[in-house]
Amino acid sequence: MKAIIIGAGIGGMCTAIALKRCGIDSEVYEAVKEIKPVGAAISIWPNGVKCLNYLGMKDALRAIGGPMHYMAYKDYQSAETLTQFSLDALVQDSGERPYPVARSELQAMLLNTWGFDNVQFGKRVSRVEQQSDGVTAFFEDGSEAQGDLLIACDGTHSVVREHVLGYATERRYAGYVNWNGLVEIDESLAPANQWTTFVGEGKRVSLMPIAGNRFYFFFDVPLPKGLAEDRISLRDDLSRYFAGWAAPVQQLIAQLNPETTNRVEIHDIEPFAQLVKGRVALLGDAAHSTTPDIGQGGCAAMEDAVVLAMTLHSNSLGIEDALLRYQHKRADRVKDLVLKARKRCDVTHAKDPLLTAEWYAGLRQESGERIISGMCETIQGGPLA
Repeated sequence: MKAIIIGAGIGGMCTAIALKRCGIDSEVYEAVKEIKPVGAAISIWPNGVKCLNYLGMKDALRAIGGPMHYMAYKDYQSAETLTQFSLDALVQDSGERPYPVARSELQAMLLNTWGFDNVQFGKRVSRVEQQSDGVTAFFEDGSEAQGDLLIACDGTHSVVREHVLGYATERRYAGYVNWNGLVEIDESLAPANQWTTFVGEGKRVSLMPIAGNRFYFFFDVPLPKGLAEDRISLRDDLSRYFAGWAAPVQQLIAQLNPETTNRVEIHDIEPFAQLVKGRVALLGDAAHSTTPDIGQGGCAAMEDAVVLAMTLHSNSLGIEDALLRYQHKRADRVKDLVLKARKRCDVTHAKDPLLTAEWYAGLRQESGERIISGMCETIQGGPLA
């Protein structure tokens, strides 16, 4: 059996590694000539960590993961701590720690595990065709590839998705813009072992520790899409949007490097139940494009990869049957994650200002138990719970 994998991002690399672990050959094709990860960092929660452990990267992940042991919310103006709590209960319940990591280092870890030379770069897929006993992928450079099945890990702008669904999907603007990047850890900004978030006005500013004495930071602001903002105006834009916010926020704006800070308009795609068609399967953002509000986009792709490989390895009624079983195991799970993230997005970014005000008030009474319970419920839905 040979699989064609379209895309060498998180989903594609995890899929290739998972298939190899199960004795299934694959070829990986990536559209770009050089991968430049979108976003500065990513939080890998215990469900994703367990997938990477299963794929043989336990020690490598710990080498790039940050020491995130506490979580806190702070008032946007006064920097008063609204709630602060240990993540030990999350670790004990799930059996693993969360690890925030730089996206570039995660991508390098995956490529090193699979083998950089085993990825064919500059291969942008244009269409796929299925035969009774296989699949052909056609690339824009005129080349093609044949396999027994094809796994589309080609992201939120997936070319293969329309082949599976029979229609084109539209991305839905979530209503806010996210700026993200990395800065050196400075404890006048936040503790070095804590995920710290300042909240107010439907906006947020977060800092997470990653390896290398760095914070991953992000700013969220509800805004119309399509504004003419870029790196030239970045610091002025943030200073305007966060005028009157606490001193650590102002300090972060002053310290960040506009040249390495990303500005992203956040979108998702309405969940759909069909993840496969014949010998073609969607995986990762191609199958369930989500907002980052519960930190499960990358983790869900890792779960997909493990479930797909296990299903192909453990079933013997044929490839099409195995892919349908993958779809059955994943469709409800990923729909739930997309909708949970959307719900959290709307509360965080004041789609209904009254609900957001209630959330802010509730944080002052929060012991951490309710927040951790919600996280655990999400995490335990993974395949390696």
